[in-house]
Amino acid sequence: MDSYPVQLSIPVAWGDMDAFGHVNNTVYLRWFESARIAFFERIDIDATRPQKVGPILASTTCDYLTPVEYPATVVVGARLQRVGNTSFVIEHLATKDGAAVARGSAVVVLIDYETGEKVRVPDEIRASIAALSGGQATGTGPG
Repeated sequence: MDSYPVQLSIPVAWGDMDAFGHVNNTVYLRWFESARIAFFERIDIDATRPQKVGPILASTTCDYLTPVEYPATVVVGARLQRVGNTSFVIEHLATKDGAAVARGSAVVVLIDYETGEKVRVPDEIRASIAALSGGQATGTGPG
């Protein structure tokens, strides 16, 4: 988890459980969302207020590795996987007691909310991503 610059400690709520006695699969995606929003905050993207240009999700993934039961606390991390021209990929990891319980990713695309068109990831955001990610954001890839 040391390689994840954004980490959140999240207590499992009783209401997160499903009829099978473990955390429901949708909760993992909420954990990842919380870490992703914290990542946005660290790179100066305000996802809570409408702006002309901002992030949308193109896709999300979650690989469930082991069930989590109440009571527990998970640590959820977010880090840059890659940055492209108009998008970047955030990698997520959820752990309990130091063991991985889920892995996932999110493809984040920046769009102009007025036109619906993709826009290039601004240099300021690239610089913030690079600072947070140890210089990883210097290259570009597809998207």
